[in-house]
Amino acid sequence: MAYEVEAPKYVRLAQTIQQRIEDGTYPPGTRVPSENQLVQAFGMSRPTVVRALELLKRDGWLESRQGYGTIVRGRPAVVEDDKSRRGSEALARDESQTPGRLVEVAHVPVPARVASVLGLPKRAKVLMRRFLVEEDGEPVELVSSYFPAGLVEGTELESAAVLSGGTRAHLETRQKVRFDHVKERVSARLPEPGEAELLELPDGVPVLSVLVVACDASGQALQVSELLLPADRQELEDTYRLS
Repeated sequence: MAYEVEAPKYVRLAQTIQQRIEDGTYPPGTRVPSENQLVQAFGMSRPTVVRALELLKRDGWLESRQGYGTIVRGRPAVVEDDKSRRGSEALARDESQTPGRLVEVAHVPVPARVASVLGLPKRAKVLMRRFLVEEDGEPVELVSSYFPAGLVEGTELESAAVLSGGTRAHLETRQKVRFDHVKERVSARLPEPGEAELLELPDGVPVLSVLVVACDASGQALQVSELLLPADRQELEDTYRLS
C-alpha cells in the first residue's frame, strides 16, 4: 500500500522499532538500545530518535523505569470484548442504516490533531467523511472520519452517497488491508462553530471528543475518526475488577 505523502522520519523509526518488538528482536521486559545506539544504527538525529521513543511510550509499547532505562512492554493490551466501544461502532457503522445524514465528503487539509497519528505532515490532504447521527430527530453525535488519500483513491468512500456497510469492511474488502487494533483518546474541548451548529449546541457548551485510531498490525494508522458528543447529554459509566 503506497501513500501519497511519506510519513515523517520519527514515525517511520517508531514503526521500525515497533516491528522489532513484535518479531521478538526486542523482547518484552528488555531494554531497547540507547539513544546513542539508535542514532548510530539508523543514521538519524537525536531529536528524531527521542521523538520516536516518546511516541512509542505514549502508545504503550515502551515505558521508562527509574535507574533502568527504557523498557519494552510489548503489544499494548487490547480489550477483548469491545462490541460496546464507540470506536468499534464507528468502524462498523452502516451509514445507510443509521438514523441521521451524511453532512460532507471532501478532500481537506489534515487537522493538526489527526496529522500526527496518520503520520502525515501539516497541510497534507486527506479524505474526510462527516456523518451526523440523530435520535428522534435530535443530533446526538458528529462523526468525522479521515483517511490517507492514497488509501481511498477510486473507492466508494469518495462518493457523496451514504455507504452500505462499515468503513472497515469496505477497506478490507477493496483495498486488501487488515485492521488489527484500535486506540482511543478521550478529551473535552469547545466545538468549532460548524460543529456546534450541527449538534445544535448553545454557546459555551463543550463536547466530549473520542479520537479513534484504527491501525494495522504494524501500527500504521488506516483511519482516524473523531466522535463528538454534546457534554451536557452524556453520562459515562464503567465497571472493572480490582486486582
